[in-house]
Amino acid sequence: MPIASLDDIDLFHEISGEGPLLVLVTGLAGVASYWRPNIEALAQHFTVLRYDQRGTGRSSRPEGTYSVELLTDDLVRLMRHLGLSHARILGHSTGGAIGQVLAARHPELVERLVLYASWASLCPQMRMCMEIRQQLLAAAGPAAYHRASPLFLYPPRFVCESWPRIAAELDAGVAQSTTPAILAARVRAVMDFDGRPYLPSIHVPTLVLVADDDILTPRLAADELQAGIAHARLQTMTYGGHAVSYCEPEAFHAAVLPFLRQEASGAAERRSA
Repeated sequence: MPIASLDDIDLFHEISGEGPLLVLVTGLAGVASYWRPNIEALAQHFTVLRYDQRGTGRSSRPEGTYSVELLTDDLVRLMRHLGLSHARILGHSTGGAIGQVLAARHPELVERLVLYASWASLCPQMRMCMEIRQQLLAAAGPAAYHRASPLFLYPPRFVCESWPRIAAELDAGVAQSTTPAILAARVRAVMDFDGRPYLPSIHVPTLVLVADDDILTPRLAADELQAGIAHARLQTMTYGGHAVSYCEPEAFHAAVLPFLRQEASGAAERRSA
Protein backbone atom coordinates (compact mmCIF):
# COMPACT_ATOMS: atom_id res chain seq x y z
CA MET A 1 0.00 0.00 0.00
CA PRO A 2 1.63 3.31 -1.08
CA ILE A 3 2.14 5.38 2.06
CA ALA A 4 4.19 8.57 2.28
CA SER A 5 5.61 9.06 5.79
CA LEU A 6 5.81 12.81 6.41
CA ASP A 7 7.22 13.15 9.92
CA ASP A 8 3.99 13.58 11.87
CA ILE A 9 1.60 11.94 9.42
CA ASP A 10 1.31 9.11 6.89
CA LEU A 11 -0.63 9.80 3.70
CA PHE A 12 -2.03 7.07 1.48
CA HIS A 13 -1.76 7.91 -2.21
CA GLU A 14 -2.23 6.37 -5.63
CA ILE A 15 -0.58 7.28 -8.94
CA SER A 16 -1.92 6.14 -12.31
CA GLY A 17 -1.68 7.04 -15.97
CA GLU A 18 0.99 8.82 -18.01
CA GLY A 19 1.54 12.39 -19.10
CA PRO A 20 1.59 15.76 -17.33
CA LEU A 21 0.92 15.65 -13.59
CA LEU A 22 -2.67 16.09 -12.41
CA VAL A 23 -3.39 16.16 -8.67
CA LEU A 24 -6.95 15.40 -7.58
CA VAL A 25 -7.86 17.02 -4.27
CA THR A 26 -11.03 15.70 -2.66
CA GLY A 27 -13.65 17.67 -0.76
CA LEU A 28 -14.83 17.32 2.83
CA ALA A 29 -14.86 13.51 2.80
CA GLY A 30 -11.16 13.62 1.97
CA VAL A 31 -10.80 10.18 0.38
CA ALA A 32 -9.14 9.36 -2.92
CA SER A 33 -11.98 6.98 -3.82
CA TYR A 34 -14.27 9.94 -4.54
CA TRP A 35 -12.58 10.16 -7.95
CA ARG A 36 -13.20 6.52 -8.91
CA PRO A 37 -15.68 7.43 -11.72
CA ASN A 38 -13.08 9.75 -13.28
CA ILE A 39 -9.74 7.95 -13.05
CA GLU A 40 -9.95 5.97 -16.26
CA ALA A 41 -10.76 9.03 -18.37
CA LEU A 42 -8.23 11.32 -16.69
CA ALA A 43 -5.41 8.77 -16.70
CA GLN A 44 -5.59 8.59 -20.49
CA HIS A 45 -4.07 12.08 -20.57
CA PHE A 46 -2.28 12.60 -17.25
CA THR A 47 -0.19 11.08 -14.53
CA VAL A 48 -2.86 11.28 -11.85
CA LEU A 49 -2.09 11.60 -8.14
CA ARG A 50 -4.92 11.18 -5.65
CA TYR A 51 -4.63 10.71 -1.93
CA ASP A 52 -6.50 10.30 1.36
CA GLN A 53 -6.24 13.49 3.37
CA ARG A 54 -5.22 13.73 7.01
CA GLY A 55 -7.90 12.18 9.20
CA THR A 56 -9.55 10.15 6.43
CA GLY A 57 -9.37 6.80 4.68
CA ARG A 58 -6.07 4.96 4.92
CA SER A 59 -4.05 7.98 6.03
CA SER A 60 -3.20 8.84 9.63
CA ARG A 61 -6.11 10.05 11.75
CA PRO A 62 -4.79 12.48 14.34
CA GLU A 63 -7.37 14.40 16.31
CA GLY A 64 -7.01 18.11 17.02
CA THR A 65 -7.59 21.36 15.18
CA TYR A 66 -7.89 21.15 11.39
CA SER A 67 -7.71 23.96 8.86
CA VAL A 68 -7.60 24.31 5.10
CA GLU A 69 -4.09 25.72 5.48
CA LEU A 70 -2.98 22.62 7.41
CA LEU A 71 -4.41 20.35 4.72
CA THR A 72 -2.61 22.44 2.10
CA ASP A 73 0.68 22.04 3.95
CA ASP A 74 0.12 18.27 3.90
CA LEU A 75 -0.31 18.31 0.12
CA VAL A 76 2.84 20.43 -0.32
CA ARG A 77 4.82 17.96 1.76
CA LEU A 78 3.37 15.01 -0.15
CA MET A 79 4.29 16.51 -3.52
CA ARG A 80 7.81 17.34 -2.38
CA HIS A 81 8.23 13.89 -0.83
CA LEU A 82 7.31 12.37 -4.18
CA GLY A 83 9.49 14.84 -6.12
CA LEU A 84 6.52 16.38 -7.93
CA SER A 85 5.92 19.96 -9.12
CA HIS A 86 4.26 21.95 -11.91
CA ALA A 87 0.99 20.13 -11.42
CA ARG A 88 -2.45 20.72 -12.74
CA ILE A 89 -4.70 20.86 -9.67
CA LEU A 90 -8.32 19.72 -9.77
CA GLY A 91 -9.95 20.49 -6.44
CA HIS A 92 -13.50 19.64 -5.44
CA SER A 93 -15.19 21.80 -2.77
CA THR A 94 -12.77 21.73 0.20
CA GLY A 95 -10.20 20.50 -2.32
CA GLY A 96 -10.80 23.71 -4.22
CA ALA A 97 -10.14 25.70 -1.06
CA ILE A 98 -6.86 23.78 -0.71
CA GLY A 99 -6.14 24.64 -4.34
CA GLN A 100 -6.62 28.34 -3.65
CA VAL A 101 -4.10 28.32 -0.80
CA LEU A 102 -1.67 26.17 -2.78
CA ALA A 103 -1.73 28.39 -5.87
CA ALA A 104 -1.35 31.58 -3.79
CA ARG A 105 1.40 30.35 -1.47
CA HIS A 106 3.24 27.89 -3.71
CA PRO A 107 2.82 29.01 -7.34
CA GLU A 108 5.86 26.96 -8.34
CA LEU A 109 3.84 23.81 -7.69
CA VAL A 110 0.77 24.79 -9.73
CA GLU A 111 0.51 25.03 -13.51
CA ARG A 112 -3.28 25.11 -13.87
CA LEU A 113 -6.12 25.19 -11.39
CA VAL A 114 -9.70 23.91 -11.52
CA LEU A 115 -11.94 25.03 -8.65
CA TYR A 116 -14.93 22.72 -8.88
CA ALA A 117 -17.96 23.31 -6.64
CA SER A 118 -15.82 25.42 -4.35
CA TRP A 119 -16.01 28.74 -2.49
CA ALA A 120 -13.94 31.55 -1.00
CA SER A 121 -16.37 32.77 1.66
CA LEU A 122 -19.46 31.13 3.10
CA CYS A 123 -22.65 32.61 1.66
CA PRO A 124 -25.77 32.27 3.86
CA GLN A 125 -26.89 29.17 1.91
CA MET A 126 -23.60 27.33 2.42
CA ARG A 127 -23.36 28.39 6.04
CA MET A 128 -26.85 27.06 6.73
CA CYS A 129 -26.01 23.72 5.09
CA MET A 130 -22.78 23.37 7.06
CA GLU A 131 -24.47 24.31 10.34
CA ILE A 132 -27.11 21.63 9.74
CA ARG A 133 -24.38 19.04 9.10
CA GLN A 134 -22.50 20.21 12.18
CA GLN A 135 -25.61 19.96 14.38
CA LEU A 136 -26.58 16.56 12.95
CA LEU A 137 -23.14 15.16 13.76
CA ALA A 138 -23.27 16.49 17.32
CA ALA A 139 -26.84 15.35 18.00
CA ALA A 140 -27.08 12.04 16.13
CA GLY A 141 -23.50 10.89 15.49
CA PRO A 142 -21.40 9.86 12.48
CA ALA A 143 -23.87 7.38 10.96
CA ALA A 144 -26.61 10.00 10.67
CA TYR A 145 -24.07 12.56 9.45
CA HIS A 146 -22.93 10.28 6.62
CA ARG A 147 -26.44 9.13 5.67
CA ALA A 148 -27.57 12.74 5.23
CA SER A 149 -24.78 13.53 2.76
CA PRO A 150 -26.80 12.84 -0.42
CA LEU A 151 -29.13 15.72 0.48
CA PHE A 152 -26.22 18.13 0.05
CA LEU A 153 -24.32 16.38 -2.73
CA TYR A 154 -26.73 15.06 -5.34
CA PRO A 155 -29.77 16.24 -7.33
CA PRO A 156 -33.04 14.58 -6.21
CA ARG A 157 -33.45 12.76 -9.52
CA PHE A 158 -30.00 11.24 -9.21
CA VAL A 159 -30.72 10.05 -5.66
CA CYS A 160 -33.93 8.37 -6.81
CA GLU A 161 -32.43 6.79 -9.91
CA SER A 162 -29.20 5.65 -8.24
CA TRP A 163 -30.40 4.77 -4.75
CA PRO A 164 -29.11 1.15 -4.54
CA ARG A 165 -25.61 2.32 -5.47
CA ILE A 166 -25.79 5.30 -3.11
CA ALA A 167 -27.15 3.21 -0.24
CA ALA A 168 -24.32 0.69 -0.57
CA GLU A 169 -21.74 3.46 -0.58
CA LEU A 170 -23.35 5.06 2.47
CA ASP A 171 -23.08 1.75 4.33
CA ALA A 172 -19.40 1.57 3.40
CA GLY A 173 -18.85 5.16 4.43
CA VAL A 174 -20.39 4.57 7.85
CA ALA A 175 -18.30 1.43 8.34
CA GLN A 176 -15.07 3.21 7.39
CA SER A 177 -15.84 6.51 9.08
CA THR A 178 -13.20 8.44 10.91
CA THR A 179 -13.82 9.54 14.49
CA PRO A 180 -16.56 12.02 15.48
CA ALA A 181 -13.90 14.46 16.68
CA ILE A 182 -12.13 14.43 13.30
CA LEU A 183 -15.41 14.78 11.39
CA ALA A 184 -16.27 17.78 13.54
CA ALA A 185 -12.80 19.27 13.10
CA ARG A 186 -13.00 18.94 9.31
CA VAL A 187 -16.42 20.61 9.23
CA ARG A 188 -15.05 23.39 11.42
CA ALA A 189 -12.13 23.85 9.00
CA VAL A 190 -14.60 24.45 6.18
CA MET A 191 -16.62 26.93 8.19
CA ASP A 192 -13.52 28.85 9.34
CA PHE A 193 -11.92 29.15 5.91
CA ASP A 194 -11.75 32.52 4.19
CA GLY A 195 -10.14 32.32 0.79
CA ARG A 196 -10.68 35.94 -0.19
CA PRO A 197 -7.19 37.10 0.87
CA TYR A 198 -5.62 34.41 -1.32
CA LEU A 199 -7.50 35.17 -4.53
CA PRO A 200 -5.49 38.23 -5.68
CA SER A 201 -2.29 36.16 -5.41
CA ILE A 202 -3.51 33.44 -7.78
CA HIS A 203 -1.99 34.06 -11.21
CA VAL A 204 -2.14 30.62 -12.84
CA PRO A 205 -4.80 29.83 -15.46
CA THR A 206 -7.94 29.02 -13.46
CA LEU A 207 -11.26 27.41 -14.34
CA VAL A 208 -14.19 27.81 -11.94
CA LEU A 209 -16.81 25.11 -12.45
CA VAL A 210 -20.26 24.94 -10.84
CA ALA A 211 -23.59 23.23 -11.49
CA ASP A 212 -26.74 25.33 -11.52
CA ASP A 213 -28.41 22.90 -9.09
CA ASP A 214 -25.58 22.87 -6.52
CA ILE A 215 -27.25 23.74 -3.20
CA LEU A 216 -24.09 23.56 -1.08
CA THR A 217 -21.75 25.87 -3.03
CA PRO A 218 -24.19 27.72 -5.29
CA ARG A 219 -23.47 29.88 -8.33
CA LEU A 220 -22.95 32.90 -6.07
CA ALA A 221 -19.84 31.21 -4.61
CA ALA A 222 -18.47 30.54 -8.09
CA ASP A 223 -19.08 34.14 -9.12
CA GLU A 224 -17.02 35.33 -6.15
CA LEU A 225 -14.12 33.07 -7.14
CA GLN A 226 -14.17 34.24 -10.73
CA ALA A 227 -14.32 37.88 -9.72
CA GLY A 228 -11.44 37.53 -7.28
CA ILE A 229 -8.97 35.63 -9.51
CA ALA A 230 -7.46 37.52 -12.44
CA HIS A 231 -8.56 36.10 -15.80
CA ALA A 232 -10.38 33.14 -14.22
CA ARG A 233 -12.93 31.45 -16.48
CA LEU A 234 -16.37 30.44 -15.22
CA GLN A 235 -18.11 27.38 -16.62
CA THR A 236 -21.56 26.28 -15.52
CA MET A 237 -23.31 22.94 -15.90
CA THR A 238 -27.04 22.47 -15.76
CA TYR A 239 -27.17 19.23 -13.75
CA GLY A 240 -25.09 17.36 -11.22
CA GLY A 241 -25.47 19.18 -7.92
CA HIS A 242 -22.41 19.44 -5.73
CA ALA A 243 -20.90 16.24 -7.14
CA VAL A 244 -20.98 16.59 -10.93
CA SER A 245 -17.91 14.41 -11.39
CA TYR A 246 -19.78 11.58 -9.66
CA CYS A 247 -23.28 12.16 -11.04
CA GLU A 248 -22.37 13.08 -14.61
CA PRO A 249 -18.78 11.92 -15.19
CA GLU A 250 -18.84 12.13 -18.99
CA ALA A 251 -20.20 15.68 -18.97
CA PHE A 252 -17.67 16.58 -16.28
CA HIS A 253 -14.77 15.24 -18.34
CA ALA A 254 -15.99 17.17 -21.38
CA ALA A 255 -16.03 20.32 -19.25
CA VAL A 256 -12.59 20.07 -17.63
CA LEU A 257 -10.37 18.16 -20.06
CA PRO A 258 -10.04 20.88 -22.72
CA PHE A 259 -8.83 23.31 -20.05
CA LEU A 260 -6.55 20.85 -18.29
CA ARG A 261 -4.95 19.68 -21.54
CA GLN A 262 -3.92 23.15 -22.69
CA GLU A 263 -0.17 23.60 -22.66
CA ALA A 264 0.08 27.41 -22.86
CA SER A 265 1.79 29.08 -19.91
CA GLY A 266 -0.17 31.35 -17.64
CA ALA A 267 1.82 34.34 -18.89
CA ALA A 268 1.07 33.53 -22.51
CA GLU A 269 -2.61 33.18 -21.73
CA ARG A 270 -2.70 36.55 -19.96
CA ARG A 271 -1.02 38.24 -22.93
CA SER A 272 -3.65 36.82 -25.27
CA ALA A 273 -6.61 37.58 -22.99
